[in-house]
Amino acid sequence: MNRRTVLGGLFAVATVPALSACAGGVTSLKAGGSGAGGGGSSKGGVTIGTANFTENQVLGYLYAAALQGAGVKVTVRPNLGTREIVIPALEGGDIDLLPEYQGALLNYLDPKATATESGAMQNALAQALPSGLQVLPYGMAEDSDAFVVTRESAKKYGLASLADLRKQNGRLVIGAAPEVKKRQVGAVGLKAVYGVTFKEFKSLDSDGPLVKGALKKGDVDVANLFTTDTDIQANDWVVLSDPEHLIPSQHIVPLVADRKADDTVRRALAQLGNLLTTAQLTELNRLVDKDKKDPEDVANAYAKQHGLVK
Repeated sequence: MNRRTVLGGLFAVATVPALSACAGGVTSLKAGGSGAGGGGSSKGGVTIGTANFTENQVLGYLYAAALQGAGVKVTVRPNLGTREIVIPALEGGDIDLLPEYQGALLNYLDPKATATESGAMQNALAQALPSGLQVLPYGMAEDSDAFVVTRESAKKYGLASLADLRKQNGRLVIGAAPEVKKRQVGAVGLKAVYGVTFKEFKSLDSDGPLVKGALKKGDVDVANLFTTDTDIQANDWVVLSDPEHLIPSQHIVPLVADRKADDTVRRALAQLGNLLTTAQLTELNRLVDKDKKDPEDVANAYAKQHGLVK
């Protein structure tokens, strides 16, 4: 059985309940970046960048497939790094388009922002973005940060929510990507919102083998992962609840430079956003992380199965 057949069978049954946000999301309100088009042109091609973790790479190749299906010449530069790297690259013209996450992007641009609902965050993003950039309508798929402990740790320390971590202040070790130490949805917010302090912050990777391996071995007590990570359920790990809503909604949203945001780009990415579900995105991640498929191959198979490319 070939790869396309296998993927097609998997995606055909992947569904999720309807989200409260309407399909396609809310159009950016930024000047020059309205739903009618921002005056840019994709005729010279579009360069897509991605962050340094599996899901973002998959999304980058999905964007590429959707744009190629619409006749746009595309270059993908995967695994560039964190927002501290990719956002300046987008502003500087090294890349033209990024797959992003509403809440995390808003927190990066405006740490004091209070919007948590998807539509409100979209509008807040439009106001917070640097000149020359815009967000396109957000899609159905969503992936949020999660703070995870093993089942054994949850029982040992009485951990069910982020608030419970305060009972163990100064005793537990957290593992995450280095930038999480300075982010609101990270060590900063955990202290400010929940009063949580840790014995140590271990700089590892972003939802990758280092942080998950450290959690398995007990080298860290708390790990920052993503909700679409199939390892959470496979290992019976416990996602700590967030009663104070530190972690915002995280619908997938294209972040694009005005110079490339023409109607062709908008239509192609809106079509993808209206197709891709959270369950499907989770399965794509599994195919790469567990089955060791190539992210580009996985994305292209999905695009063919769902009619994004011929």
